[in-house]
Amino acid sequence: MILPAKALQQSQAASAGGLPGESASNARARPPVIQLKGLSRSYRTGAGDVHALSDITLVVQAGEFVAIMGPSGSGKSTFMNLVGCLDSPTAGSYLLAGEPVERLSGNALAAIRNRRIGFVFQQFNLLGRASALENVAMPLVYAGIGKRERLRRAEQALHEVGLGDRLHHTPAQLSGGQQQRVAIARALVNHPAIILADEPTGALDSKTSLSVMSLLQALNRNGQTVLYVTHEADVAAFAKRIISFRDGRLQEDRPGPDRDAAMNTRDFA
Repeated sequence: MILPAKALQQSQAASAGGLPGESASNARARPPVIQLKGLSRSYRTGAGDVHALSDITLVVQAGEFVAIMGPSGSGKSTFMNLVGCLDSPTAGSYLLAGEPVERLSGNALAAIRNRRIGFVFQQFNLLGRASALENVAMPLVYAGIGKRERLRRAEQALHEVGLGDRLHHTPAQLSGGQQQRVAIARALVNHPAIILADEPTGALDSKTSLSVMSLLQALNRNGQTVLYVTHEADVAAFAKRIISFRDGRLQEDRPGPDRDAAMNTRDFA
């Protein structure tokens, strides 16, 4: 099973939404990872203002595993862009791990993205000529980390997702599932507060999708906060919480089935 060392570190704090090895009382004292109040985003067009997201108020605690759902145009992509600090709201407040970010400059938002948020995309977004190791190390370049330390952290992250034997393979030498695991390792390498995954199984077959969800579950059980967008009810069923949007508004916020993927992430090619 992946993450054997971290799995041994799990404690009551993990179930309380804390970090591995953190006491339950300290975990409860930490601020929510995401705290939104009245968050809205409008866009001005020739026909007038378009309200992409309206008056969203919610809290995501550390260690949650959340699926984001909704039809096209529902506001879920706008929501993820705001949470990921890729865009700024037109109204409302946003605290990321207790830090207000809604009015930060572009450079400050870029720094927040690099330090606190790990992104996983449907199409992987890997550099075709770079090895898995080089792809995973890339965020550390922007963080100003030295080369030796970058490679050490990248290798560790690849081992954590079960790709310790694929360090020097390029994307063309990896299967779709392995490429997505490289993308997840890249998201993890900066030890972010949250992982945001946009349709992480959208480009994968059903067996590989199951393995990717098993990996995300394993990371979550070791204290990682994960939010992921999906259109598929069977993929959302792995979440502990499901948030649905419609017409730019929060439609539903309910517990998820938390179905166990029950697969070893090393089991697919």
